[in-house]
Amino acid sequence: MRFSTLTDRIAGEGASAWDIHVRALKRRAAGEDITVLSVGDPDFTTPASIINAAKTSLDHGATHYADVQGKHALREAIADRYRTAGITVAPQQLIVMAGAQCGLYAVAQCLLEPGDEVIVPEPCYVTYEAVIQAPGAVIKRVPLRGDDNFRLDVSDIAAAITPRTRAILLNSPHNPTGTLIEAQQWNAIADLCRQHDLWLISDEVYAELIFDGQHICAAALPDMAERSVVISSLSKSHAMTGWRVGWVLGPEALIEHLTNLALCMLYGCPDFIQDAAIAALSQERDADIRLMREAYRERRDAVCRALEDCSAVSVITPQAGMFVMVDIRATGLSSQQFADRLLDEHAVSVLSGEAFGPSGAGFVRLSLTVSPLILSEACQRLATLAEQVRPASSSVSDGSAITRQATQQVTPDIPVIHP
Repeated sequence: MRFSTLTDRIAGEGASAWDIHVRALKRRAAGEDITVLSVGDPDFTTPASIINAAKTSLDHGATHYADVQGKHALREAIADRYRTAGITVAPQQLIVMAGAQCGLYAVAQCLLEPGDEVIVPEPCYVTYEAVIQAPGAVIKRVPLRGDDNFRLDVSDIAAAITPRTRAILLNSPHNPTGTLIEAQQWNAIADLCRQHDLWLISDEVYAELIFDGQHICAAALPDMAERSVVISSLSKSHAMTGWRVGWVLGPEALIEHLTNLALCMLYGCPDFIQDAAIAALSQERDADIRLMREAYRERRDAVCRALEDCSAVSVITPQAGMFVMVDIRATGLSSQQFADRLLDEHAVSVLSGEAFGPSGAGFVRLSLTVSPLILSEACQRLATLAEQVRPASSSVSDGSAITRQATQQVTPDIPVIHP
């Protein structure tokens, strides 16, 4: 039997990137003591007040079809978070989707045609390639340089624009590197979008998890309202990955198209989950966000401390998010070889940096989804492997690991938001 060509476009390296994670889970299920640092699923339980809101909603009979665009009360709550930060957003500019991943896929379906090019800085999240290729578009990768802390160079984006370019897809705070796009960079990118009539698609799911610097929302960029699309969710900020609730903010015409797509595909997000999301977005829940953010900061710092004396690796200290990129080039192993040996010999799973694109070669990504103590122990195993396999001629000049800190400069002319 034959399948559609779509099945080829949504498979490939992005889908296989999770193989090592699957291996780690199978070994853990078999009873082995495996430290899993290969996926960004928070170890926190969703706050009880949010869970209780869902239970109450169910008790009151919220088991029927919901508004396909998302119930007005939830869209109003999302809009209010943006308005609090000084960004004018109306409920009709929003649609509630089954997580940011679903929102990103739906946006690609409604914006892209076969042959369109989408510029994406890489390393990038592993599903971006399939999302862009699904409607027949082409991903145009712009390399970020590990030796420059994976900071974005807007001139590289400008050089990648061709007559077929349809959109620029950005992710800030960035997965996997934890960097932030600076205000002047956002302004320059907006200039490029206006000059070349491009869509700007902004994935902002880590906006609440910033340690150093401030998040700048693409919706705040001047004269970009009709060409910017913001995608976010509650998955990371409120430990709600399994609830599958997110949103798309964009021009009303796009939201209408997304609603039509949802009508023939999702038929809306469950009502009781939307009620839980309303509770999550209440101001009272901000304390939960702060606690989780500080926990991730403590974990980030634990990783940096644990690896600072290892001369075989260096760490890029993330400004945000729940991941750390570790430079293992001095070991002489490829990223995948190092990740495989770390799992096979030391019972720790991380992702190869190359899973996120060619520019991730020589790096591995570990997630901050366990306690500082467990992270420190896992990093000690990582350091042990790195020292064991490093060629004798390879060393860091000062005898210790380099911990590199990405820098952030924010200008005051663009509002910031933590939705």
